[in-house]
Amino acid sequence: MIRLRCLALAIACLATLYAQPAPIDAELKRFAEAFAKIEEFNADPVDSRRAFFAGAIPGALRGLDPHSIFLDPDQFEQLKQMEKSERKGFGSVVSVLPGRVIILQTVQGAPAAKAGLSGGDEIFAINNIPLSRLDMEQLVQVMSQARQHPARLDVRRPGNMRMLQFTLIPELMDAPSVDRAFMLSPGIAYIRVANFDQKSADLMKMELEKLGGAALKGLVIDFRNNPGGVVESALKMASMFLQPGQKILSIKGRATQGEEVNVPKEATPYTFPVAILINEKTASAAEIVSGALQDHHRATIVGEQSYGKGLVQSVYNLSSNTALALTTAFYYTPSGRSIQRPLEGVQLGSAIGSANYGIHPEELVGPAPVTRLRAVLDASGVLTTFATDYIQKNKIAADFEVQGGLLDDLKVWLSGQSIQPPVAEWLQEKAWIQSRLKQEIVTLAFGVEKGDEVEAQRDPVVLRAMAAVTKP
Repeated sequence: MIRLRCLALAIACLATLYAQPAPIDAELKRFAEAFAKIEEFNADPVDSRRAFFAGAIPGALRGLDPHSIFLDPDQFEQLKQMEKSERKGFGSVVSVLPGRVIILQTVQGAPAAKAGLSGGDEIFAINNIPLSRLDMEQLVQVMSQARQHPARLDVRRPGNMRMLQFTLIPELMDAPSVDRAFMLSPGIAYIRVANFDQKSADLMKMELEKLGGAALKGLVIDFRNNPGGVVESALKMASMFLQPGQKILSIKGRATQGEEVNVPKEATPYTFPVAILINEKTASAAEIVSGALQDHHRATIVGEQSYGKGLVQSVYNLSSNTALALTTAFYYTPSGRSIQRPLEGVQLGSAIGSANYGIHPEELVGPAPVTRLRAVLDASGVLTTFATDYIQKNKIAADFEVQGGLLDDLKVWLSGQSIQPPVAEWLQEKAWIQSRLKQEIVTLAFGVEKGDEVEAQRDPVVLRAMAAVTKP
């Protein structure tokens, strides 16, 4: 208890640097005196590294805003990996269900593929932890921890009751921020940007050219669940669609007054119609691009109101391979709108934020409704199980379609799994079941990206965006 009180005193002393008008050298002296007493009289030896990294510095930042944080060596290294599009992992794409993890695809040359894992394999335990006993949150936590260290997997292969064991050592994997690019229909392209790193704009340009470049009739950019990232890449991406000289954003802060960022004069933008998909998890750099194209009437925004993060984050390197991510200014769209949502109980709360935060879509569209039958089929994983068995016995062609006979087989098989929906409910959901089953089979046969192409054809947000870029 004494130790906790002394540490709290140290934190409080440092925090007064931001709350008191007294000279900063006097406040630092007070903090140094308090910490000296802790070191001299605390009942246990004081770990000064922990006291500062986990206590004093985070305590001082906590009252500023939720985005200003101290990065210890491990966190700083993770940030640098994210900026370079690198992630530590095994190179596998999995379907995560309550108590179940099924491998959908492995990346060639990655640890999972080299170990012999393949689509359809089900992971029953990780490091002797049975997955069947875990809820979704626990599953995600166990899998995240496993990607940081060597992990032992207990796996069962389709058609084989014997449990197989694999030991995988995680490696740094390339994780491109532009992770999906395909044609929705003749002349209409779809590109998903998962986050913004240093390569995002260049990857967008490369994928656009592969799909047709300036000859395209329209483009759907998917920013849903995009948390943002490197702002410079967002500015470069916005310049690909706006005219030279047009304003992309303005920046205002205590040290930066009225700075504007405009499209470079030498820019040669695309001119085809654009629609941008956003939702409540679209934030930061993704909101900058969306807001710029919206204000200049260059894109139709489709989906749901975005998160609302319009803070300029500057990262300052400190000693011992640590860093400080500090909010230094605010972003505004070309028309002067603040993106930032209101913040309560922190110093920034009085400086910025309004009820009209984020980016508001012209076309308000939510995800497809989850009906009772859809929830049962997805949560139980029965479609994945049925698809896994089907591809073991059948050769899948590139133009594969789910025919009525296969749906009848699925219905009989579901009955054996105690899933027996009424005839009216089955008929009402028939088109959705047909598409979902095709997605599962195509994913296992040709990879997750091909499965995503199937999913896009029934996504109501994508469908509305397609209509927006094709209307006269």
